[in-house]
Amino acid sequence: MKTISRKIIISVVLGLLFVPSFAEEPESGVSASVGGDIVSSYVWRGLYCGGTSFQPSLSVEWKGLSLSGWGSVGIDKTDTKEFDLTLGYAIGGFSISVTDYYFDYFGVANPYGEYVKERTSHVFEGQIGYDFEFMSLNWYTNFAGADGVKNAEGDMAYSSYFSAAVPFGIGGVEWEAELGIVPWKTDLYGAEGFALTNLSLKAAKSLKISDEFSLGVFSQAVWNPAADGGFLVMGLSF
Repeated sequence: MKTISRKIIISVVLGLLFVPSFAEEPESGVSASVGGDIVSSYVWRGLYCGGTSFQPSLSVEWKGLSLSGWGSVGIDKTDTKEFDLTLGYAIGGFSISVTDYYFDYFGVANPYGEYVKERTSHVFEGQIGYDFEFMSLNWYTNFAGADGVKNAEGDMAYSSYFSAAVPFGIGGVEWEAELGIVPWKTDLYGAEGFALTNLSLKAAKSLKISDEFSLGVFSQAVWNPAADGGFLVMGLSF
C-alpha cells in the first residue's frame, strides 16, 4: 500500500474541522451519515494498533438493516492502516452483524483482492448482541480469513471476544465502562487461554460550535491485564 504523507493527513484533518458529520432521513426511510475521529493512539479491544490516527466512517441504514464502512490511517508509516465493511441488522435492543476487516498491520499487508487463507489480510467476524439500555452485551467470533491459530497444526482458533459495557452520566459528561474477555487461546489477541484483555473507562462530551456543528471530545483509559498494558487515549469526533 502507498504511504500517505504527513502533509496530506494534516490537510485532510484540518479540512474536516469545517465539515460536520451529518445524518439524513428522506421520505424513503433511508438514513445516511458520515463522520470521523482523530485519536492520539489507536487502541482496539485492549490491543495497541498504532499512534495518532485519522478514522473516517460512513453508513446507510434502512428499516434496521445497515451497511457501514470504517477506516484508520496513522501518521507514522508503520501504524496500522485499516478498512472495514460491516453488514448488520438491529431491532429493538437486538443486533447481529458480519464484518470484513482488511488491515495493514504495522506496515504488512497483502492485496485487497487476495482471499486465500494463507495469504489474505482479511478477517471475517460475526457479532451478536443485545442492548438493555443500562448494559450492552456483545459476542464476536472470527469465522474466516487471517485469524489466529490454536495449535501447532495451524487449526483456526475462531478467535472470540466478549464485551460488557455500562453507560452512565456524571457531571454533564457521558461515561462508559467496558469489560472485555477473550475466552480461549488465540495468538490474534495474544491470549494463552481465558484472558481479561480490556478494562476501559471512557468519558465523552459534545461541544457546540454553531447551530449546525458540534465537536465531540473524548478520553479513554484502557488497561489490558493479560498483556500488562495500559493506555490513555484522547480523541475528537466530527
